[in-house]
Amino acid sequence: MTRPITAGVDGTEESLAALDWAAREAVRRGLALRVVQAWRFQPYDAIDAADRETQAGWVRDAAEEAVKAVTARHPGLDVGTEVLEGETVDTLVAAAAEAEMLVLGSRGYGPVVGFLLGSVGRQVLAESARPVVLVRADDQPTGEAAGREIVVGQHGEAQDSAEVLRFAFETAAARGAGVRVVRAWTLPPVFAYSPASMNLLDEAGGLEPYESKALEAAVAPWRERFPEVPVVEHVEMGSAAQVLLSVAVRAQLMVVGRRAHRRAVGARIGSVAHGVLHHANCPVAVVPHS
Repeated sequence: MTRPITAGVDGTEESLAALDWAAREAVRRGLALRVVQAWRFQPYDAIDAADRETQAGWVRDAAEEAVKAVTARHPGLDVGTEVLEGETVDTLVAAAAEAEMLVLGSRGYGPVVGFLLGSVGRQVLAESARPVVLVRADDQPTGEAAGREIVVGQHGEAQDSAEVLRFAFETAAARGAGVRVVRAWTLPPVFAYSPASMNLLDEAGGLEPYESKALEAAVAPWRERFPEVPVVEHVEMGSAAQVLLSVAVRAQLMVVGRRAHRRAVGARIGSVAHGVLHHANCPVAVVPHS
């Protein structure tokens, strides 16, 4: 099954930037582009409010107008537009389930905060079973210039970040870009040491060599699968979000993971994704994994 790239639009500047980003990515990957606009009927409480059919027509016209500019820039692109009535989060999560990725806009908020993540974006990120990409209103194609990397975070064992690395390498291959795979580490608390763990560290030659070997093992299958993609393995002491952001200046896209299982308190995007989303100055892809 070939999945499209889906862009959620609502007429705002940031959603139009997301639509442009999604269109470029669809062209690179040879995929169709699906444009989705969620809306809810506004009843007759307001003066001059129109009926349901008329309101739907207004929304449809706005979505089709946004798509016109995209099809003009990418005349060979297969584009479909859908106006779906319903709750915004539920509609976008359902659309994401049928997509290769869902692309949404997010307002930039000055030089310190990279994304102003509203409640809709936060909920969609937390609940989507597919990757979600957040794009700022000021995003430009020049940000995808040669020499800029796909930066991706890796943690745990190889299987823990397989889906995240897959997304990063597939994106890099489609763009002719390199990948910088980042693994952050911190000193474990004293009570975390055990004879077994100490033996592993001794065999590796210390904490940092141990982390380097773990990263090398996680990246190895993706190096083999994508031999044309240049790879930099980056191991650094510090919190994962801080280390990722320290190399963000090189990035045309940041890729981070999010555990997909729900907890009793509800779905979460995770502290690393939260930190990167609020400070990165490039698009950020959040990839769910088990």
